[in-house]
Amino acid sequence: MYPNPCDKLSMITVKSLTKRYARTTAIDNISFEVQKGQIVGFLGPNGAGKTTTMRVLTCFIPPTAGTATVAGFDVLEHPLEVKKHIGYLPETPPLYPEMDTAHYLTFVGKLKGLSGDDLRRRVDYVCERCAIVDVKNKLLGKLSKGYRQRVGLAQAIIHNPDVLILDEPTAGLDPKQINETRDLIKSLAGDHTIILSTHILPEVEQTCEQVIIINKGKVVATDSVHNLQNRARGGESVLLEVAGRNGTLDSNSVQRKLEQVPGAGRVLMKESGGNRMIFEVESQKDRSIRGDVARAVVEAGWDLNELRPAAVSLEEVFLQLTATEKPTAVEEVLAKGAE
Repeated sequence: MYPNPCDKLSMITVKSLTKRYARTTAIDNISFEVQKGQIVGFLGPNGAGKTTTMRVLTCFIPPTAGTATVAGFDVLEHPLEVKKHIGYLPETPPLYPEMDTAHYLTFVGKLKGLSGDDLRRRVDYVCERCAIVDVKNKLLGKLSKGYRQRVGLAQAIIHNPDVLILDEPTAGLDPKQINETRDLIKSLAGDHTIILSTHILPEVEQTCEQVIIINKGKVVATDSVHNLQNRARGGESVLLEVAGRNGTLDSNSVQRKLEQVPGAGRVLMKESGGNRMIFEVESQKDRSIRGDVARAVVEAGWDLNELRPAAVSLEEVFLQLTATEKPTAVEEVLAKGAE
């Protein structure tokens, strides 16, 4: 009897997964988990092993060693069951230009085991969900790149899979189409667990809850975007806007006050405008300072207009993790967090 995937909190589990091609090791003993309903960004430079990992998870190729389960089913022992529970959108959507949208989706639905009223309902649903109703009767070969990408997403969710694997879903789109596709992907979270492979780092920051970074076949970090940024810096960093209640502020007084906050490290003034100043405060390693910073400002009699995280960008984290031959101090910190 097969397990019920709805009983699984971890929708994807990868343990010690390895794939070798002759003398080349594409993925080397990688492990990670993706929880039900999450959107996870899968990042890495070209040749890092992203595509190989996706091909193993979608049962296109078998692993050399290790295990991978999707929706509770092992990719080696139950590949047909795995395929029933995944929707896959490769970088180039698998479309037939001579077919119109509705007939194509009907064709894919039949391949996925749908029929009768269920098939018609699902075709109508995905057309509505992916905003392609207005091109339902148009030939796929006549559609714009943005619409073809939407049809590709529609075919991936036609059978209501538990897991969606999306490879560069916004590649080649214009800015408006990118925003629309991002919004669509975010709306699918919860109903589907999503792995999103992309080279566009702002896309990950705006869309994903968790990030998996792979380099040279190994997972070098896995965490939330926020935690990766903070851990890369060694502590948290906050931006705050301080305003005086009576007259102008003395920047030296504000700086000294912030430097006295327990756990505070470097304090930098970013902007000054008479009665309003913006400072960045870096914490010492493994210290949380937001509460103490807020108290210090208020107790000094100033207004705290804004207080928000100011971590390093995901692009900086990514480059630090993937641009060097030897592990950097940042990479060692992140690798410990991934264990």
